[in-house]
Amino acid sequence: MQARKVDIAIVGGGLAGGLMALAIHRAHPRLSLALVEAGDSFGGNHRWSWFENDLSPAGTALLSVFAKAVWPDNEVRFPAYRRKLHAGYRSLDSRDFDAALRQRLPQQAIYAGCRASSISASAVGFESGSGITARAVIDCRDAGPSEHLTGGWQLFLGRHLRTSEPHGIDRPVIMDATVAQHGAYRFVYLLPLGRHEIFVEDTYYADRPSLDAEILRDRIASYCFEQDWKAECLHEETGILPVVTGGDFDTYRASLATDGVALAGARGGFVHPLTSYTMPIAVENALAIAEAATLSASGLAEFVEQRAKDHWRKTRFYRMLGKMLFEAAEPEERYRIFQRFYRLGEPLIERFYAARSSPTDKIRILSGKPPVPVTSAMRALLGKGRPLVHEVRDEC
Repeated sequence: MQARKVDIAIVGGGLAGGLMALAIHRAHPRLSLALVEAGDSFGGNHRWSWFENDLSPAGTALLSVFAKAVWPDNEVRFPAYRRKLHAGYRSLDSRDFDAALRQRLPQQAIYAGCRASSISASAVGFESGSGITARAVIDCRDAGPSEHLTGGWQLFLGRHLRTSEPHGIDRPVIMDATVAQHGAYRFVYLLPLGRHEIFVEDTYYADRPSLDAEILRDRIASYCFEQDWKAECLHEETGILPVVTGGDFDTYRASLATDGVALAGARGGFVHPLTSYTMPIAVENALAIAEAATLSASGLAEFVEQRAKDHWRKTRFYRMLGKMLFEAAEPEERYRIFQRFYRLGEPLIERFYAARSSPTDKIRILSGKPPVPVTSAMRALLGKGRPLVHEVRDEC
């Protein structure tokens, strides 16, 4: 049987790949697409959140097709203070992401449950033995550990709970760092999804990618007990994300590149190095690639390559802060860095999460009494950092 031919094949149906497919279809409805995902659903098992002002009007329009949770404000909690922030906050569940993509994309573009066994500039082969040919191919598969990058890890386990009585949380709590730290920067993340429903996530900035789900479930249960919540779990998700502090980016991309294939998404380096907030970057990249979608395979690959290099250069400041977090601060004291940061102005905080900090923002973040010893900070900045290839162990 002859392989189906499409204009653009996107391999990896996570946030980046799914938004890219949607943006291309909206901008060029006559282009034929294939969105190839190894799993049975697009987006995996995740929840993505962002501040209202993170997105441009075009980005907000792109996300308008997705059902999402919306709040007018949010707050943070630290040992020294609590603070209400007035920025609107949004959150999207991957199940709603999957449903909207299946509704909005042409049926013939849906290739869920198709694991790619081979990729070239003009074809994608599937493990089943079939495949497709394409004018251009974009690789948006998951990123993995790499000896070419340095940094630490963000680990989390989140549970969507239903409480027997109203939980009393009125707005998202971006960070509740009043909890025991357990050898990492630990905080609990809360999203009130209804009077009796709440998403509770236990998160760690840790030196190793070591996540014991049972321990984190117990810690969430203890947190709920302290809040006097009796709850049942409706859904659960886990994640181990790299927090990049440095490395050889060109060599990293070269180690994953296929000649003539555009390398995008987290795999291509399009992430916020410190916060792992991916929505603003994924939306911006999807819109830009949609505008360039009529380029040749090589032209599109070069376009995305240049965007990746520009993004790496623009996010250098956040990688430097990441080095300070992991290499200058003692694990139990890392919360002090964020505690200091959240005293700053709200517009600065919003620009930080969207990876759009101004020169003045950067000066303001670095000014004043540092939250880590100066000698440790200098040692961290001059050091090479830890390779992102640590062995995974079942502990936290």
